[in-house]
Amino acid sequence: MSVWSAWEVQEDGGATSWFDVRLAFTDGARVDVLAVMSEGCVSVEDVRAQPALSLDDLAVLADWIEGPLAEACGGGPEPAPEAAGSRRARPVWPHGVEGRWLAAQEYRTAQEEGVDPVLAVMCATGHSRRMSLRLIAQARDAGFLAPRHARR
Repeated sequence: MSVWSAWEVQEDGGATSWFDVRLAFTDGARVDVLAVMSEGCVSVEDVRAQPALSLDDLAVLADWIEGPLAEACGGGPEPAPEAAGSRRARPVWPHGVEGRWLAAQEYRTAQEEGVDPVLAVMCATGHSRRMSLRLIAQARDAGFLAPRHARR
């Protein structure tokens, strides 16, 4: 695995840094990642893999690059104590009725604040846009949100 700094932007006393990460495997497979570190948080901006990664591999990608990326950043952020044993890349979101109800709350709060409600649900759940839209539809079906279109 190799990590190198791509570029850095200084702003308001802080810095946002982009890193190129390459994982090369003995069988010829390769994964190239563009990772961003800002305010102690690491985000993955772009992933290119040959051959394509499975969903399980994609879910643990952050764990694969965490150590070398922290070394390249001069130590990197320390994990939160409650998350030290966790290997989840996204926040824990409850399933079933409770998850639908919480998604509806996020949706309504975003609407009241005048921001994109789907994006708010995406940020809260850690799910993709498609999965968030599915969760919102389930919340509508459960009666937690008004129907999208009036029935005739």
